[in-house]
Amino acid sequence: MKSTSLSLIVGAVALAAVTGFAALTAPGDGGTAEAGAAARLPVERSSLLCPAPSMSDLAETTYSSFTPAGENGGEAGAADLEPAEPLPTDEDAPAGEDADKKADKEKAAASKPVISLKDLGKPGTAETAKSDAPALVGTATGKFAPGWTTQQTTTTAAGGARGLLGVSCTAPDTDFWFPGASTGASRQDYVHLTNPDDTAAVADIELYGADGPLKSDVGEGITVPARSSVPMLISTLTGEAAENVTVHVTTRTGRVGAVVSAAEDEVGSDWLAASADPAGTQVMPGIPADATSVRLVAFAPGEDDADVKIQLLGKNAAFSPAGNATLHIKSRMTASVDLKDVTRGEPGSLKLSPADGSTTPVVAALRVVRGTGAKQEVAFIPATEAVGERASVADNRAKGSVLSLTAPEATAEVKVTASAGSEAGEATVKTYTVKGGTTLEVTPEAPAGLTGGYALTVETESGGPVHAARTLTIPEGGVDMFTVQTLPDDGGTVEVPAAEQDLSVLDD
Repeated sequence: MKSTSLSLIVGAVALAAVTGFAALTAPGDGGTAEAGAAARLPVERSSLLCPAPSMSDLAETTYSSFTPAGENGGEAGAADLEPAEPLPTDEDAPAGEDADKKADKEKAAASKPVISLKDLGKPGTAETAKSDAPALVGTATGKFAPGWTTQQTTTTAAGGARGLLGVSCTAPDTDFWFPGASTGASRQDYVHLTNPDDTAAVADIELYGADGPLKSDVGEGITVPARSSVPMLISTLTGEAAENVTVHVTTRTGRVGAVVSAAEDEVGSDWLAASADPAGTQVMPGIPADATSVRLVAFAPGEDDADVKIQLLGKNAAFSPAGNATLHIKSRMTASVDLKDVTRGEPGSLKLSPADGSTTPVVAALRVVRGTGAKQEVAFIPATEAVGERASVADNRAKGSVLSLTAPEATAEVKVTASAGSEAGEATVKTYTVKGGTTLEVTPEAPAGLTGGYALTVETESGGPVHAARTLTIPEGGVDMFTVQTLPDDGGTVEVPAAEQDLSVLDD
C-alpha cells in the first residue's frame, strides 16, 4: 500500500472519531459501509458582539455572561469579551527599547477581557460607569460555546437617554431588519455597527417610511474598520422625518453585529434588537400587563403586499383587537397601528399571520410604553423565533424579572431553570404548561441563597412551539424603568449530515 493511501485511511478514521457517527468498513472485509443517522452535535465556537453602552456620564452598565450546563462541546475552552478596538501594531510604535515595552503594554491592555466566563451554569458579571466604554467582541470555544449568551444592561438615571437599556449581545451576520425605528424630531436613534474581524467590513443602511424608501445618499458603503464599532445617527442619513421607520442593514463585504439605540424625549430609551427573519407568521411575546401604549410596526420586504391577521394571545384565549383585526402592509412600505392599552391589565403576546391565505413574508416589532406623564418608560419587542430546544437570558435580579411564555399553536410543556447565582445560590427548576393560543406570565423562582444575578434557561419539553421573553424592571427616581429581551433558540447544537465512507477509492 502506498503511503498516500495509508494517510487517507488514517484521516478517514480520525474523521469518524471526531463526528462519532460515520461507519467504516475496510476493503476486503466483506462488509459494506453504512451511513448512520444525522446527528445533532454541540457547536464548538460562538461569537457575540455588544454595542458601546452609553455616552452619558450618568450611565451604569452591567454585563452578564452565561453558558448553560449540559452536553457541551468538550472539556476545554473559554468565553471572553474584549474591547472592540484595533490592537496596536509594531508599525504604530516608535523605535527603541522603551517604545517596544510601551507597545507591548498597550497590546496587553487592549486584549484584556472585560468579562471572562469561568463556569458552566453560573453567570459571570462585570460593571462599568465609563461614558466612553467601548463595544465588545467575544468568542466562546469548547464547552463554553453551546448556548453562550451575554446581556448588556445600562441604567441611565436622568437626561435625554433616561431609562433602562437592555440588549442581548448579537452574533455577527450580514442582514438585519429593524422595524420600529424613527427619524422623527422627538427621537434620537442610532444604528450601531460592530465588526469583529481583522479586516474592514462595508455596510449599507436602507430606510423605509410609510410611503416607501427614504431618500439617502450617505447610507451606502459605510466602512466599519477592523475590530471597531461605528454608531450612525439615523436622522442624519436622510432629510425626511418619519415617525415609523424600518431600517435594513446589509453588508457588501465582511459581517457585523447590528442593533439600534432609541431615545425618545420625555418617554425613555432602550435598545431595539433585530426582528426575526422575514416570514409569513411572526410572534412578539411578553407585552406587560400594565402597558399603557402598544404600537405595532411592520414591513413587507418583498414585491407583494401583505395582509396579516392581528391576534393578541392573552391569559386565557386568543382574540383580535377591536377595530384592528387585520393590517394591510404595502410592499416596501412601513405600516403601523396604535393598539393603545391592548392588554387591559393582563399579560399578552402579539401574533401576525396571513389573513388571505398567502404567506407573504413580513418583519415586525412593538413599541411598548408603561406609565404616564413624567413617569413613562419605553421598550421594544421585536418578532422572535421560537425557543426551540433551549434558550437563555443572562441578567436577572432577585426582584424585577418576569418571564412570558406563549404557545401560539399547540399546548406545550416547558422547563425553566434559574441558574446558580453569579456570587452564590443554588439552581432551581420548575415545569410549566402553556395552553395553546395563550400567554403564561410567571415570576421565576430565584435561586436559593441568591447573591448577585442569575440566568434563566427555557427548554421545550413537549408540544409547542413556544416563544418567550423576559421583562426586567428596575425602579429609579419614581419611574419603573424596564426592558424586554426575547429568547430565540440558542443554536447550541448543529445538525451534522450523515456520511458514508467508501474506502475502495484508496485501492491502488
